[in-house]
Amino acid sequence: MTEKFKIAIIGAGPAGLSAAAHAAELGISHILLEAAQQPANTIHKYQKGKLVMAEPAVLPLRSPMAFAAGTRENILTLWHEDIQRHKVNLRLGAQVDGIKGERGHFQVTLSSGQSINAEFVVLAIGLQGNIHKLGIPGGDLPTVQYHLDDPEEFKDETIVVVGGGDAGVENALALAQQNRVILINREEEFSRCKEGNFNLLQAAIKAGRIEPRVSSRIDYIDSETGNGFLLRVVAKTSEGVEIIPCHHVIARLGASPPRKLLESFGVKFPNSDITSVPELSEQYESNVPGLYIIGTLGGCPLIKQALNHGYEVVEYILGNPVEPADEPLLKQKISCFDASCSVREGLTFIRHNAPILAGLTALQLRELLLESNILTPKPDDLIFKYDDYTSSFFSILEGELAVVVKAKDGSEIYFQIKAGNFFGEMGLISGRRRSATIKAITDCVLIETPRRSMLKLINSVESVRQKLDEVSMKRVVRNCLTNTLPESELNYLLQGATIRRYKAGDVLFHQGDKADGLYLIRRGSVIISQITAGKEDVLSYVITGNYFGEMALISDKPRSKTARAASATEVVLLKAPVVIASLERNTDLRDLLAARYRENAHDTKMIEPQDKPGNLFTFLIRQGVGEATDVLLIDYSLCIRCNNCETACANTHQGIPLFNREAGPTHSHIHLPTSCRHCEHPYCMLDCPPNVIHRSVNGEVFIADGCISCGNCKNNCPYDAIQMVAVNPKFKKPGLWQALTGGAYQSEKNSIAGDDSPKKAIKCDLCKDNAMGPACVRSCPTGAAIRISPEALSLTMRDSSAVLE
Repeated sequence: MTEKFKIAIIGAGPAGLSAAAHAAELGISHILLEAAQQPANTIHKYQKGKLVMAEPAVLPLRSPMAFAAGTRENILTLWHEDIQRHKVNLRLGAQVDGIKGERGHFQVTLSSGQSINAEFVVLAIGLQGNIHKLGIPGGDLPTVQYHLDDPEEFKDETIVVVGGGDAGVENALALAQQNRVILINREEEFSRCKEGNFNLLQAAIKAGRIEPRVSSRIDYIDSETGNGFLLRVVAKTSEGVEIIPCHHVIARLGASPPRKLLESFGVKFPNSDITSVPELSEQYESNVPGLYIIGTLGGCPLIKQALNHGYEVVEYILGNPVEPADEPLLKQKISCFDASCSVREGLTFIRHNAPILAGLTALQLRELLLESNILTPKPDDLIFKYDDYTSSFFSILEGELAVVVKAKDGSEIYFQIKAGNFFGEMGLISGRRRSATIKAITDCVLIETPRRSMLKLINSVESVRQKLDEVSMKRVVRNCLTNTLPESELNYLLQGATIRRYKAGDVLFHQGDKADGLYLIRRGSVIISQITAGKEDVLSYVITGNYFGEMALISDKPRSKTARAASATEVVLLKAPVVIASLERNTDLRDLLAARYRENAHDTKMIEPQDKPGNLFTFLIRQGVGEATDVLLIDYSLCIRCNNCETACANTHQGIPLFNREAGPTHSHIHLPTSCRHCEHPYCMLDCPPNVIHRSVNGEVFIADGCISCGNCKNNCPYDAIQMVAVNPKFKKPGLWQALTGGAYQSEKNSIAGDDSPKKAIKCDLCKDNAMGPACVRSCPTGAAIRISPEALSLTMRDSSAVLE
């Protein structure tokens, strides 16, 4: 006999349990079908003792299922009690094979052959049945696994955990209690995990319990028979190829919707992206009338949100209006540009006017809006200035803005951008100063999205990444070549163009290679070298916003030089045949590249072979100057060792010198002191739990009040430029005569507090609050101390017409 219910709920995870419990408490006929032999099967698979977080903290809980932050075991116990208390009609071991019909007349078929009829169907099956695997040689070896049940089963072993999301970070933290753990993340930041997990991870890294490998991936895994290890992991990291002997690999790479299964139910997806979620209404109803999709499958991975969805979907089925839990917060933001607009109308307006956000699900868009700010600038209001060091991303909903860029000859070029466009991606991607000034022409409405939120979106929504790359490629061409290029010619140049990414040290092309195209740098920097008299000489240093590789295209000869990434680098590669064809009909562009070709050819002839092994520029690049924005150098041929530079620094910063003049490497007469380089993508800034390390609009990386003494920044700085000290609050600044003469500071008596005082992180801030500039440079009586940017270094290399000695 076929059973019949008002609501059939498929999947007993948080969303399904909540829906069933709410139906039960309302006395609605329902059945909850779960394929596993236990409810909340995914949470059962969490590692033992895992702390489950109740985020977002700002949202209230509506579900009849109890939930608060706690251990996996406590939450499962509470849910078991709630299932019994509400008398949920739960059937375990019920695998659903098919769904047919529509609202009022659904037939659900189980693998047992049994059929169930229902008026409505709620899909809450999650993603864990469709997990991502490594997809590499050795990815299916017995000791490579894709979940972790009990971390206590592993002891005194070396374990490689793969994945920078919450699951990977949580597994790494648990395993690190009694094992050596290497955590591999393909991204350069841990932007996909919750803030709480991020803070715990940074503390573990600081304590040496976890060894991170960022911007890394595994190439293959072999069985290892020596030294007691079971596996040999071969990974490409930011430092090069690394071979890691280990006992186990645990890969937590997320999962995708079970697309084929859903499509067999009649459910449609918005695009072909494997990570996309089904098309849903604001009430979670799919294109199949009466079939609702909630929880992770609907694009909502957080437990609290899934529980709320379970409550809300039952109300929607009953025809009751329900205001989503985040509605008041979103209403407040949307009222910034239209107080009479509902949240629904506001979200529709945003989708229509910001195409880059059109591919987001309703839930993703709501989450992004909660993390962003709505700006309403008036005419002539400045958004940011050329050379500012800010990195947020802006979507234009209404109005027009003026973009002022500087041409190669120093003149200013003006153009307009309107609603539907976005800006700020160049600073977001490159980590360098703003390449233009933006100000409002009319009344505008903008969405300002923080860097971390935008990076998370780029990494999780392919349509956002594609749109960003599509537009940014055009802007990179204009920024690197010429802003006067006609739109038609720009579109032609981008035919077949690709974005390529390189790690520091990677070779983009070798001397003698056939020309494959023109390289435009949108992030990072590149060194150009040439083999002369049997050794490699560095010829030039090319930074973001510039191009290279034109010589082989103009001359129709093989590459005469080698190009190597000086830091993590992204380039737009314009295909050689397209560039050559464009040059044949565009005289301005041809003249531009030809002039650059003649200049480079002249510089190459002026370079004489070096007798010494290497040169100054090679030395500076090897010391990491390629990823810096401001570097302190001391010319020892001019330095009289008076130490005024260090003394002036101390007198400016509570008696503590923020750099060490004597420490650091030296090449010939040029010394590189141990001092902050104010990196493009600061290592210290990524790992600060209280988020007190910032970059000012002028580029200085500084530490604000609020340091919690965790030491993460010091441990993560590869240049040893951060100190942990107890600053004496009673420090007395030197008098005028001392300041003028560089009088000695008394660090022990005047600047450093007692050993029991809490230590704070301190570093060079480029004397950002002093309009006269860094004290170290101002106090040098001979001009030996200078601060130089990669841009200035690049110009120095080009203007010198010879390799620096």
